[in-house]
Amino acid sequence: MFEQEVARVDAVLEPIANSPYDGKPFEVVLPPGAREVLRALLDHYATGDDDARAEVRALFERYPSFRWAVSLPDADFRTRLLHISACDQGADPRDELVALNALCTAARADGVDIRPVLREVAALSSPVDKYGMGSTRDFLLRSAG
Repeated sequence: MFEQEVARVDAVLEPIANSPYDGKPFEVVLPPGAREVLRALLDHYATGDDDARAEVRALFERYPSFRWAVSLPDADFRTRLLHISACDQGADPRDELVALNALCTAARADGVDIRPVLREVAALSSPVDKYGMGSTRDFLLRSAG
């Protein structure tokens, strides 16, 4: 359903994602429609059944340049948690834990009651421990306390 669009965006971003980093600041210019594709994916993830969520996780796994570059920086706490959940630890769970901790810290500072949202998104998240550090569901539930 989304694969063609995700593949298109990933193909544009792949040379940037895999080029050597020279230490200079840079900004990735996303191809047209990239954020809209991500919004649609996250909506499908949030409203779909277990199979729909597994499909979205698989897309993020197959298209790592899309996963790396496309985000919704101005999205609300829940949407950003859904993104973390859908990425399902990405290439390195440590990066996801750092992102999750920063997101929770910022949300708390903004007065968001993070526990119920973390629990809600944890219920949608994968229970699979991909890297021996716990599952995405575990990460979210630990953050909920």
